[in-house]
Amino acid sequence: MRSAVAADPAEGTLDLVFPAGGRVPVTRLLGEVAGAGGLGVGDERVRDFLGAFGRRLLSPALARRHPELASLGFFLRPGELARVLDGVRGGQSVRVPRGLVFHIPPANVDTVFAYSWALSALMGNRNVVRLSPRAGAVASAIVRALRETLDACDPEVAGAVAATQRIVSYDRSDTVTAALSAACDLRVVWGGDRTVREVRRHPLAPHARDLAFPDRSSFTVVLAPAWLAAPPATREAVADGFANDSYWFDQAACSSPRTVFWVGSRAADCDAARDDFTSCLALAVSRRGWTVDAAMAVEKRVATYGLAADGAARSVGFHGNALASVVLAGAEAAPRRWLGAGTFAHARLGSLAELAGLVERKDQTMTHFGFSRGELEELAGVLAGRGVDRMVPIGSALSFHRVWDGVDLPAEFTRLVTVLP
Repeated sequence: MRSAVAADPAEGTLDLVFPAGGRVPVTRLLGEVAGAGGLGVGDERVRDFLGAFGRRLLSPALARRHPELASLGFFLRPGELARVLDGVRGGQSVRVPRGLVFHIPPANVDTVFAYSWALSALMGNRNVVRLSPRAGAVASAIVRALRETLDACDPEVAGAVAATQRIVSYDRSDTVTAALSAACDLRVVWGGDRTVREVRRHPLAPHARDLAFPDRSSFTVVLAPAWLAAPPATREAVADGFANDSYWFDQAACSSPRTVFWVGSRAADCDAARDDFTSCLALAVSRRGWTVDAAMAVEKRVATYGLAADGAARSVGFHGNALASVVLAGAEAAPRRWLGAGTFAHARLGSLAELAGLVERKDQTMTHFGFSRGELEELAGVLAGRGVDRMVPIGSALSFHRVWDGVDLPAEFTRLVTVLP
């Protein structure tokens, strides 16, 4: 992806990244998209394009260079897309596209925009996606793959996609953001509380609505006796999965864990499990070649020693620059803020039910090991929506699903037309 051209505050221009490059006025872009032919929910042309795009992402060379793109490619398999569509069919109403969807994804997790856009396009919407000028190498690889897919696909498919889908990039511009906001039927904002507040300064049309994904925090729970009883191969695999959950996006993804709660009636079991887990994780990080630069290592030490100075931590340990472990003075001290890539707080709980008094609304993903489905469902019932929108096994924190933050995205990307005979 080319560097973004700064939007002109007077003219409201931006950089068109997909389907073709060039600097264009926002009014022209909106005119082109508004005049495009309509798509339907599950339009075959869009499905063909998404399937071809997914296959390109799964190519060995690209998947080796950017492993997170293999997950996106898997998500876009024809069978997965069919399951998404099956989930919104049925009933007495007809699903129709929402209209024009304006996506504002985060800059620190390069794949989010592709998931958000793909689901919206599958639902038949016209889309404008704003990529931050700070988007990295993975975003650039996705845009290249989109362009290559468009060039290689059937002309009818290419025409439908090129007419209705836009990816743009521009520096902060009230003029451009206001114009796109006023024109859209749904605005999807990812990227934290501050971003949501800033974007909401720009009004929507009376019929339009916001779908916002603000700051979130995530954690892990491990049943200590189950960890100690697990064979070495299982513990190695779980540690690898935890490393993937945490290090792919420098632990900055909303679903990456920051605290590990060790559950057990005996403190000795929890301490032993925590120490063994940390050793397994250090080996996993070393095997995978995850590194943290010197500047980040210094930042982590400042953050972790700060917890100790405040009385929130009773010990701090480092395994090189890549891994820092903080044993908390109590579970209530679990930090929600990011402490630096590869920094994990640890606390003990006597039972899983004790989480009910600790969970906050901003808690999103709970990765787990050693618990039954029944125990997890019971906890979900006790929490009653006060927090935690996802409970997934360790290693699946970053796996995107059609239901995210408790929101059924395909349903949000459509409207219902009631039809009664």
